[in-house]
Amino acid sequence: MTDTAVLTQQIRARLVGYEHRFAALFEEYFQGLSGAVDAPSFSRFTPECLGLLRDLSLRGGKRMRVALLFEAARLVTDEPVEGLDAAALSIELLQTHALVHDDIIDDSPTRRGGPSTYYAYREKFPRNPQAALGLTLLAGDLALALSLQVLLNSEASLAVRQAMVEVQTRAASATFVGQIIDMERDFATSPGEEVLHHVAEYKSARYSVLAPMQLGLLAAGEQPAPFEPELRRYARLVGISAQMRDDYLDLFGDAETMGKPTGTDIRDGRRNYTVDAILAAATDSERALVESALGNGVCTPQTIAAVREIGHSCGAERKLRADMRRYADLAAAEAAGWRSRWREEAVAFFEYLPLWGVERAL
Repeated sequence: MTDTAVLTQQIRARLVGYEHRFAALFEEYFQGLSGAVDAPSFSRFTPECLGLLRDLSLRGGKRMRVALLFEAARLVTDEPVEGLDAAALSIELLQTHALVHDDIIDDSPTRRGGPSTYYAYREKFPRNPQAALGLTLLAGDLALALSLQVLLNSEASLAVRQAMVEVQTRAASATFVGQIIDMERDFATSPGEEVLHHVAEYKSARYSVLAPMQLGLLAAGEQPAPFEPELRRYARLVGISAQMRDDYLDLFGDAETMGKPTGTDIRDGRRNYTVDAILAAATDSERALVESALGNGVCTPQTIAAVREIGHSCGAERKLRADMRRYADLAAAEAAGWRSRWREEAVAFFEYLPLWGVERAL
């Protein structure tokens, strides 16, 4: 077995371990939450809200943010670290908040193989859509508050708790800005690569990569501030590569493998990396076809297939593959520079992780 194959196997095993461990932790957290939330005894809506948040939260996938958190602590030490469990809960509760609000913005009926919180409330209040909208917004807000509260209740020292809350608050703020510029992007005829990079950084990289790493280092007793520039570079590069991969798969991926239809972003009118690359390289007539499909919610599979073929023929598909690999390579090179400072085993995880993400797409 090659060194790369061994490393891949080790990383997968560690990811599975984090996923299983955190599933039990999240279940335990929600079991104790109903008695911990200060609400009057007559309220039926509060426990129902917590139940919907629990259902959505427990349907999570590989828990990559949790893995980044724990591996960041392992950069410093392989000993048990206080506060990591609370930080993991905080990260995933912030993600739950983002998903609840995302599904309002996108009017999504499903999420993670089940009903979105928004549509669950719409089904509960079919004659009162305003109540459904309001309760969904409040559910997302409650998840955000809980993500900060769990840090304040952590067993970590007061200084670490305060630093962690600051990290998560900044991450949440960046995510909100990311959502705003994500919507703004779709109003531009041609947003351009730099705008797309900023969307990827603000909307996902800062809270999905940077914040977990900062939290892990803080819990392990390492101040992340002296390493801020390189951590931000790594997070941004990983975020760009990962967003390119997601955008690529939405049009060029295999629907059966992904378990969802392709072309969703086209139908939703999202001017993502894939659309931007196709419009930049296509002929006038091809661009007209792509533009006609953008935002057409009833766009046929045949039209999506035609857009896909344009992407192949104009070279956009090849460009996307090359670009996502290039950014993954740059992220890996950034992580490789940490070897003189941090533990080899954990550095190898961060070095190989972006490359593994690209390999899964290609």
